[in-house]
Amino acid sequence: MELGISDKVKPLIAAVQSMVNDEIAPLWEEYHSEVGKTGDRFEYTTRMTEILEGLKVEARARGLWNFWLTDSAQGYGLNTVEYAYLAEEMGKTPMGPEVFNCSAPDTGNMEVLERYGTDEHKERWLKPLLKGEIRSAYLMTEPDVASSDATNMAMSCVRDGDEYVLNGEKWWASGAGDPRCAIYIVMVKTGDDTAPKHQRHSMVLVPSDAPGVKVLRAMQVYGHDDAPHGHMHIKFTDVRIPVENLLLGEGRGFEISQRL
Repeated sequence: MELGISDKVKPLIAAVQSMVNDEIAPLWEEYHSEVGKTGDRFEYTTRMTEILEGLKVEARARGLWNFWLTDSAQGYGLNTVEYAYLAEEMGKTPMGPEVFNCSAPDTGNMEVLERYGTDEHKERWLKPLLKGEIRSAYLMTEPDVASSDATNMAMSCVRDGDEYVLNGEKWWASGAGDPRCAIYIVMVKTGDDTAPKHQRHSMVLVPSDAPGVKVLRAMQVYGHDDAPHGHMHIKFTDVRIPVENLLLGEGRGFEISQRL
């Protein structure tokens, strides 16, 4: 396997390095100092928005956008190794990945939507994510089970006619604190314990403003809440979603994960 820098990615690395060093990194301190000025650490001030959106407009105008699409007609056709070099440069400042629309968890979520979403899903959520207009979160870890083994996930998802009803809690939902987070991809349990353990779970799409969704708190790591991105503890109480929001099929959640 060739692990060196290819001729294709060399000019992209140079362009990203230049923008990170000369334009993004110098604004990070001012941007971060704005967090909490409104009294809500998960609310963007006018200046934060000006800085971030201005840089995003510039990156997109230069064609430095959505590098993560490594196997897609919409991307640059880079392979994973080529993208890794760009990720290294973007990650040299906390604001870098979002400026180029290459932030987690959006990158993985967009990949899921591109491969397994319906045309309606793509129109409603993938298109604005690709444009950097909204954010997303992936919800898997739960507070009451050993989540390092994802087959333990227990959040209930029961079909009721043309809807699924969700009940349970998720935590460490990275990105869910961002007020622009519009969609969650949620790992839920749709099969009983008689099914093979890797066929009991499914992925569903849940709008962040769905009735019954409540953000309980921001989780902290060594006292830091990572605002305004955040890693949230979220409760679902009789949250209803249309059956069309199920991705790929019941019991195929792990299949989706393995295919990415």
